[in-house]
Amino acid sequence: MRKANQEITDKSVLEEILKQAHICRLAMIDNGLPYILPFNFGFHENCIFIHSAPVGKKIDLLKENPLVCFEIEQKAEIITDEIACKWSTLYRSVVGYGNVEIVTDFEEKIQGLEIIMKQHGGAGKQDFDPKEVEFIVILKLSISTITGKQSGNWNRLNG
Repeated sequence: MRKANQEITDKSVLEEILKQAHICRLAMIDNGLPYILPFNFGFHENCIFIHSAPVGKKIDLLKENPLVCFEIEQKAEIITDEIACKWSTLYRSVVGYGNVEIVTDFEEKIQGLEIIMKQHGGAGKQDFDPKEVEFIVILKLSISTITGKQSGNWNRLNG
């Protein structure tokens, strides 16, 4: 990383970002070109869980090549100033790589859905419609590597 002073190496901070964020951008390969999509997600035990329809372009791409890159930001806020060149961004983000498994087992899908719901404020055991659960798949991204970065002004402005 070019700006080592902005790198996040503390695993607990990386996990905090993953647990507090709401959108994960998942990049796949489509005929040699990058293809990226945003998703609601849940994070648990070094895995990212995403719900999906069982068919479509992303499923086709992941079946062909399950290796992905992902990006998640915990916070991104523009900091304005009267002088244009003094504007900045307050942010914390992670970028990582991993392998996506398409989960079709009913009980594993329920677990994945509960992890996603918890990430977005759903407390306790959820009541899912079995017909809906049967229809969907869960994408389980096992993280192999991850790096984090925060803006140079993070500690000064975010305490």
